[in-house]
Amino acid sequence: MGDGKRPFRFGLQVPGAPTGAEFLDQARRAEAIGFDVLSMPDHIGNPMWSVWPGLAAAAAVTSTIRLSPFVIDNDFRNPAILAGETATVDVISNGRVDLGLGAGWDPPDYTRSGIPFDRPGVRVDRMVESLGILKRLFASETVTAHGEHYTITDFELLPKPVQQPHPPILIGGGGKRMLGIAAREADIVSVIMQSHREGGMNIADGTAESFDQKLVWLREAAGDRFERIELNALIQRIVVTDHPAEHFEKMASDFGMKDAAQAEASPLGLIGSLDQIVETIEARRERWGISYLTVRRHYAGVDVMDDLAAIVSRLSGR
Repeated sequence: MGDGKRPFRFGLQVPGAPTGAEFLDQARRAEAIGFDVLSMPDHIGNPMWSVWPGLAAAAAVTSTIRLSPFVIDNDFRNPAILAGETATVDVISNGRVDLGLGAGWDPPDYTRSGIPFDRPGVRVDRMVESLGILKRLFASETVTAHGEHYTITDFELLPKPVQQPHPPILIGGGGKRMLGIAAREADIVSVIMQSHREGGMNIADGTAESFDQKLVWLREAAGDRFERIELNALIQRIVVTDHPAEHFEKMASDFGMKDAAQAEASPLGLIGSLDQIVETIEARRERWGISYLTVRRHYAGVDVMDDLAAIVSRLSGR
């Protein structure tokens, strides 16, 4: 765009479906509506589907929409395995994978699976080490790495991903350290709520003031890279209504915010008429540079797919 703003992109996050046919229909419909990305969350246990088989199946019935785990929990996979899964789906999709990667944050994933839920610093260290190995595996012929958490010996990744030197990397971050890592390593940064030390998301960390600070940290760490980074937000609430006041009150209560005004300013909610929501999205790009929005089909049990289609139609690529 001539004004220096990144054009809007929209991603639809789908955890699965009651049947395979319904899941594939969702993928086709997302592409037909004009969504730029179809993503799947990475959690262990119902009702979440396994990410890579789902994205591979979606690749087979689509041709343009990009495919992304949003985001992989690094603790679930050795980087040699993750590199192979990523590259395979990138080949199947002819180069349509964005690799979302995180350090893990949800304790039930760990208790269900028996995977140790280490303290945050260990989980983040492990993710950083894994990311370094992944980038080398995507681009190099053979890799040997002997680190604190992983040992890889004379490993050659086959197939190589279509996208070189690697598929675009998305990292989500809410705290200063994770945002710093994302600023230095990622192509796409999802600015999220910070997680608690004991696990779980701090939902009260989704205020406009918090995001102002997060962008300061991100800019400082990115330096000259900042203009090359695409910024993403995972929207936590969408309500299309001509009477938004009561919904802002409800959001403030649900998210531990001090009042409805704070909820209205939060970059994680979209509440109002379609015209108001479009204006809000444009204003947030002006304030924070967030141009890539990831949304879900259902919010509080309400199917908003038709509303999402209208928003995507009006803003995608603008």
